[in-house]
Amino acid sequence: MSDIEKVKKLREATGAGFKDCNLAIKESNGNLDKAIEILRVKGISKAAKKMSRDAKEGVVVLSGDNNKTSVIEVNCETDFVAKNEDFISFVKELSELNNQKNSNIEELKKTKMQNDQTVEDNLVALIAKIGEKITIGKAKTLENTDGVNNHYLHTVIKDNVAKLAVMVSLDTKDNSDLIISFSKQLSMHIAASNPLALDSNSIDQSIIDKEQKLVTEELKNSGKPDDIAKKISLGKMNKFKEENALLTQAWVMEPKKKVQDVLKELSIADLKIKEFYRIKIGE
Repeated sequence: MSDIEKVKKLREATGAGFKDCNLAIKESNGNLDKAIEILRVKGISKAAKKMSRDAKEGVVVLSGDNNKTSVIEVNCETDFVAKNEDFISFVKELSELNNQKNSNIEELKKTKMQNDQTVEDNLVALIAKIGEKITIGKAKTLENTDGVNNHYLHTVIKDNVAKLAVMVSLDTKDNSDLIISFSKQLSMHIAASNPLALDSNSIDQSIIDKEQKLVTEELKNSGKPDDIAKKISLGKMNKFKEENALLTQAWVMEPKKKVQDVLKELSIADLKIKEFYRIKIGE
């Protein structure tokens, strides 16, 4: 096999440029396996430099079934790369593995992919090939064998790859079409309304404290008497909690009702919202 043929084969195997492949063939004295190792080392070096840049674009990828569903976020620098075929192929396989690993990122990174290389090594190779910083972000698995799981994807790029994903888990023995339809609508509601928690008591205290500080500052500059300012502050905080807790949010499909009203109207005694998760690229 001539050096030119070896360079061509090396390019097909690694996706690296002609110049890098040519140099690797010369450095390895024509040994293809050694040339791949040389490129990989150089790729790691290039990838390390790229990791200092910002990766604010990307995708969320959803995998699983009715009993267990997982979502994983993979970030990159540009929307162009988020639609790249190699990138999409990587994130789809990664998503399936993430569901198997129950969103344990450290385990996931050490897991072997179809090419018998680890996720971590494949990520480095992809960064070297594409030329952008790529990082694995947040991941979440919802498991519920005694209820109903559903999901919603928004701004779908391809199949189960999107820009926004919502997963919902309901506690109920009823798996009728009515409940499945409601769980889908609830997923869409969460996508649009972005609740912070299931109920007002579950909203993170740090978020409450931050909002209270903003309200206090706003009222301090209003010139209102202290007793009136306190009443206004209480009203604003109650409204903030109501609008950001899922159960008390206005139902997107019929805003005169709240989510908890819709739950009651379904008249299913054991029906409860067990858990939900929403993730959007850029938020």
